[in-house]
Amino acid sequence: MENFIVSARKYRPQNFSTVVGQAHITTTLKNAIRNNQLAHAFLFCGPRGVGKTTCARILAKTINCENLNADGEACDTCDSCRTFNEGSSFNIHELDAASNNSVDDIRTLVDQVRFAPQAGKYKIYIIDEVHMLSSSAFNAFLKTLEEPPSYAIFILATTEKHKILPTILSRCQIFDFKRITIQDTVNHLQEIVQKEHMTAEGDALHLIAQKTDGCMRDSLSTLDKIVSFTGGQLTYQNTLEHLNILDYDYFFKVMECVLVQDIAGALLIFDEILQKGFEGDNFIGGWAEFLRNLLVCKDDKVLHLMEVSANLKDRYKQMSARISSAYIVTALHLLNETEIGYRMARNKRLHVEMALIRLCYLQQAVTLVSNDQTGEVVKKNLIPEGAPQRLRAPMAQPIYGKPATTKTITPEAPRLTIEVEKEVSSSTKSIPNTPVAATPVAPAAKTTLPQTKLTGLSAMKEALAAKQQIDNLENAPIPLTAGALVVYWEEFIDRFRQANKMTVVSNLQLAQVILITQQEIGIVSRNIVQFRFMEEEKLEISEFFKKKFKNNTLILTLSLDESQQQNEESGPVALSSREQFARMIEKYPLVKELKDRLNMELDF
Repeated sequence: MENFIVSARKYRPQNFSTVVGQAHITTTLKNAIRNNQLAHAFLFCGPRGVGKTTCARILAKTINCENLNADGEACDTCDSCRTFNEGSSFNIHELDAASNNSVDDIRTLVDQVRFAPQAGKYKIYIIDEVHMLSSSAFNAFLKTLEEPPSYAIFILATTEKHKILPTILSRCQIFDFKRITIQDTVNHLQEIVQKEHMTAEGDALHLIAQKTDGCMRDSLSTLDKIVSFTGGQLTYQNTLEHLNILDYDYFFKVMECVLVQDIAGALLIFDEILQKGFEGDNFIGGWAEFLRNLLVCKDDKVLHLMEVSANLKDRYKQMSARISSAYIVTALHLLNETEIGYRMARNKRLHVEMALIRLCYLQQAVTLVSNDQTGEVVKKNLIPEGAPQRLRAPMAQPIYGKPATTKTITPEAPRLTIEVEKEVSSSTKSIPNTPVAATPVAPAAKTTLPQTKLTGLSAMKEALAAKQQIDNLENAPIPLTAGALVVYWEEFIDRFRQANKMTVVSNLQLAQVILITQQEIGIVSRNIVQFRFMEEEKLEISEFFKKKFKNNTLILTLSLDESQQQNEESGPVALSSREQFARMIEKYPLVKELKDRLNMELDF
């Protein structure tokens, strides 16, 4: 039986023209080879599976080609190209830095660099996963990388550029590989399907490209798996089943239920999704992506951002025409909050179902509608007409430049009478809306209050004056008394006690807080150490008292108790060694007897 070769190896590019999705790099390399402007060190960096090692091998083969084509491609017929294709070239050396990352491995490579190539012009060293080298290995490699022999070229490849030392980066010509687009991946898969004489639906290939996220190697591996699963007949349904992807048809069905407020239908569809083995977060993420595509369909300028098949794109356009952009943005915000709280939710199913219910009634929320002609902002209450009267709160009409007639709103209970005549001249059209005052009237009294007629400007002046009077009362300074000072000081200390900062608590408790004047507070420290501590905390203490007494003119004064300082300084006098020994003999006579018996001489 013939050995099977996976598609990732079988269809690996052999020249620059067959590299997928990296035209900006292949064109640069071919021009450098044609113009004989090759750097001595290259660094290929980018995501996995996008062609870094493949381009390194193609570059190595093309550099030593003896019969280079006019477009900068290798001929694949000369001895150098044949030996490279057979894997027996002596001029190209590959090193896996993941398993050969020590200083000794780099020293061995450096020793090989000293020998010139026996055939061909260059010796090429390809070091894959170069970020795995140790710091010592990088340092041992620096000098050779900076000044290699004229025949040596180094090609480094890595997926984690940030882990490489800046001294290495500065010595290399850096090429950044990008992720392969979905369309490029689909086109390449379609070519392979045709070469292998298989059949595949376009939507199925799109699913594979979306699942692999720009990695061509993963796309080819996934294609091999599905071919084995389906026997060479790739359809959208069997690809969905194999990749365990949530079908976009579910999202269209859920959206239909949401638009008609069919909560039962939406919950049944979500239950069907759960029965198929999908988690709630998969549904939330898929629906957010679905809504994002609907929003993108609103503008043809950004339509290329939606990477789906052509027939699916038409279906998205039809759905997006039925939904407003404001609704989609609000729904996306709601789904984002749901996804954030999903992990913390205990009942995850209920958490997602609540989001479904909220989305069904999202259009009935209170919204602000802008009138382009009058510039008015009208608040809409979308409670159903058959709702009880207690849910129908009267709405105050804002005052703007347009005159309006007097309007009286009198519900059953409580009965409200509102009388406002809006007479604002054209010069005051920019005045913001002022809330209309509502005076409740008891149900028993069948009379109404006298009508109050105020112009818009007068009403604003009275409202501002009343607000200013309330603010003045609330911000009035609190009288400074000794009792209040002690209470607030204990409250300040308690903040540190709750934070378990007992050293700070001890220093604050030893200090004495006194009232000097109605604008000045004093803190007396017992010693110089405590005084220094109070100096460091003076700003915080001052701000605390200013906030508590609502007085920004308070002054905090620190002082040191001189009497306590003198008592601490007048401590016991230090004794010399001789005086200490004399006192010891007086207290313990046996010490002198021991000294005499042993004939000891004391040195002090």
